[in-house]
Amino acid sequence: MSDLNKLTIAGARDALAKGETTAVELTEACLSAIDGSGALNAFVHNTPEMARDMAKAADARLQAGNAAPMTGIPVGVKDLFCVRGVPSQSASRILDGFLPQYESTVTQNLWDQGAVMLGKLNQDEFGMGSSTENSAYGATVNPWKLDDGVARTSGGSSGGSAAAVAADLCLGATATDTGGSIRQPAAFTGTVGLRPTYGRVSRWGVIAYASSLDQAGPITKTVRDAAIMLGTMASCDAKDSTSADRPVPDYEAALTGDIRGKRIGIPREYRIEGLSDEIDALWGQTAQMLKDAGAEIVDISLPHAKYALPAYYVIAPAEASSNLARYDGVRYGRRAKLGAGDGVVEMYEKTRAEGFGKEVQRRVMVGTYVLSAGFYDAYYNRARKVRALIKRDFDQAYASGIDAILAPTTPSSAFALGSADASNPVEMYLNDVFTVTLNLAGLPGISVPVALDRQGLPLGMQLIGRPWDEGGLLNLAQAVESAAGFTQKPSRWW
Repeated sequence: MSDLNKLTIAGARDALAKGETTAVELTEACLSAIDGSGALNAFVHNTPEMARDMAKAADARLQAGNAAPMTGIPVGVKDLFCVRGVPSQSASRILDGFLPQYESTVTQNLWDQGAVMLGKLNQDEFGMGSSTENSAYGATVNPWKLDDGVARTSGGSSGGSAAAVAADLCLGATATDTGGSIRQPAAFTGTVGLRPTYGRVSRWGVIAYASSLDQAGPITKTVRDAAIMLGTMASCDAKDSTSADRPVPDYEAALTGDIRGKRIGIPREYRIEGLSDEIDALWGQTAQMLKDAGAEIVDISLPHAKYALPAYYVIAPAEASSNLARYDGVRYGRRAKLGAGDGVVEMYEKTRAEGFGKEVQRRVMVGTYVLSAGFYDAYYNRARKVRALIKRDFDQAYASGIDAILAPTTPSSAFALGSADASNPVEMYLNDVFTVTLNLAGLPGISVPVALDRQGLPLGMQLIGRPWDEGGLLNLAQAVESAAGFTQKPSRWW
């Protein structure tokens, strides 16, 4: 078989089972693609020897007849997942040289099934960003490039994961979503991005940004692949106190294609000022696709959605300021060079000034401010109350019989790298306007590519599901995927 790296997870799994290819051949095809992808800057720590060893073990497992769904499937790992003995920096200079001696639960689940690790993927530092420009490794470039030659963002913070999948460097990739960091990059790159219910996937061994919002999930080429990969990533984990003690369903079996009678809500508050006519029209077309497949489209209200973005940008930095306090130059990672008279305070200050990027510094300072005496009630406590109201809005919508909610994933297609005004970070934060609500409510969401815009860049639509109903959400997403028929791929320029 040729172009093995272009296979889907499901396609590769079937080819491996039939003996049409081997895990070693599949892995070599991906490693070759990675070697020629330097211009994208998606992979930042390559592990070719580890990949070859894992592929050989997978082939032995296939021959023994005890293969699992992900056996022999080459995947990329976002840099904030700790992998034993592999650099895990979360794209931050402050974690230079950090080699974890333990394995994140998500990656352990993948390796237990026989998946193959190709390397670590680029991201925004500690997951803070929407463009992968806030990275110690430099920005990842979107594989979708138009005739204008402009380098565009692959989104963030999981931009490396999305770019690698879109460019067929790997068959799937792990990612995390704190405010849209799986779904937004997927929309920008024409891939599928699934953010599960909070607690469905263990956070143990995942370098934290905001602990009540972070959740791991897959970025894949198809909805079926997302179902397969989530089934392996998800588990109940005693090492993570927020991990839900719930059995993991067979998500692939949930893809029946039958969505008749499902009620899909269209939130009127998502029709924000400045929403482009193109995205608004695509929203209506996607709703019609679901209606044609037998679903009922219902107008709903999420009255507190308009407060989600400011609430998120209080809560997330507050948690970040607490989580990132552990990086002090004492135990691991970078330590600044000190002068003759410097003490421990100077070591902290210099190490953090050198190690943290500008965006991380900004969010840590905002978070420290909103948690400080005199401002805690005015900002953080108020944001927590707004979060409760946002969750209540979703609860009421689902209690009324709504099965899922349909909305745009992003307010635009991929923008040019460097186009956001660095002096006005709020401009970049607005990219999260459609995605942060479900993070605040802890709900599952998925972005599915549906069309190209007038320029020829991918656009995605997202479905927001009921808590713990990833199977039903995936089934609806597959209906959209099937009706939209999006099969376009970026032209190889890198």
